[in-house]
Amino acid sequence: MFDSKFLFASLVWGSIGVGYFIYGKRQDAMIPMIGGLVMIAVSYFIGSWFWMSLTGLALMAGIYWLLKQGY
Repeated sequence: MFDSKFLFASLVWGSIGVGYFIYGKRQDAMIPMIGGLVMIAVSYFIGSWFWMSLTGLALMAGIYWLLKQGY
């Protein structure tokens, strides 16, 4: 389960999630903060690097879309 692709994907998506969380906390914006927490959780609970990456990309697109909608 812990091959190099999985570990690298987990590092990347977890780091992006932490970045979203910190940004949301400093800006008092709930969407990036919750999205960051979900992205961190994805890096823990999804066991495939491929599905983790697809989910991470979908979360990033969803956060972007929600922010552009004005939420």
